[in-house]
Amino acid sequence: MKLPFAGRLLAVAMLVAASAALPLSSAFAESPEKPKVALVMKSLANEFFLTMEDGAKAYQKDHSGEFELISNGIKDETDTANQIRIVEQMIVSKVDALVIAPADSKAMVPVIKKAMDAGITVINIDNQLDPAVVKSKNISVPFVGPDNRKGARLVGDYLARQLKAGDEVGIIEGVSTTTNAQARTAGFKDAMEAAQIKVVSVQSGDWEINKGNQVASAMLSEYPQIKALLAGNDSMAVGVVSAVRAAGKAGKVQVVGYDNINAIKPMLKDGRVLATADQFAARQAVFGIETALKIIKGEKVDSANGVIETPVELVTQ
Repeated sequence: MKLPFAGRLLAVAMLVAASAALPLSSAFAESPEKPKVALVMKSLANEFFLTMEDGAKAYQKDHSGEFELISNGIKDETDTANQIRIVEQMIVSKVDALVIAPADSKAMVPVIKKAMDAGITVINIDNQLDPAVVKSKNISVPFVGPDNRKGARLVGDYLARQLKAGDEVGIIEGVSTTTNAQARTAGFKDAMEAAQIKVVSVQSGDWEINKGNQVASAMLSEYPQIKALLAGNDSMAVGVVSAVRAAGKAGKVQVVGYDNINAIKPMLKDGRVLATADQFAARQAVFGIETALKIIKGEKVDSANGVIETPVELVTQ
């Protein structure tokens, strides 16, 4: 039945009044804002983290309706102060989640607590925060990443099969204050001890090509009987390969690494590098982002003692 004009005006007025009485979300049915996820990495001069960032961006593009991504990195592996500043900027920006690969396992904890106090969901990837320092701050931060000790043990065991008991080797580890550097060194040592191979030196190459090269050169000079050098990541392994060549020991000193970055693949193929470990860089941040989004949605996250373990595999020729 068609209402007269006055009746139609009254109906419209009643509808407006009813809408005004409803909550804003009911009246307009606006969709909630997408959560903002900040990915904070270590050095973007390291191919591993560039691959990680590319993987995260590709994932966000495929899931653009689910979240926004902000990605940041620092200029070198030891630039902890700048990483702290980046996290503080993310707090001011009021991101919903922070997925972070800490430059330092201890020094980053206070600013991470600050982020959590601000209501930000924090997920730790790549390099695990120091458990004792985390506990002292009365916080709990899920770690999403591989078992670095297990991965390094795989590489070390493979190397040991090419050597004999009593041979000498050196370990070039990452930044010594990081738990992943410590875990990889421990895994290398586990393998060498099991094979009765002597570790004559452990020195830090700060995860970087040039420092890895310098340390390897000095080690080869000081210990001329070294049969192998175990690098805590592939960037350092690239520097080690150059040092071995410069010392005239190509083919005489084995080199192994960790990460399976693209730069190392030709060296695996031609034998300059014997083995590495793949921890799937392109998926590392994605694993963390997926976990953060689950927590934001209130979904259950399965973990063992706060750790969500991701894959790591031995890679050879």
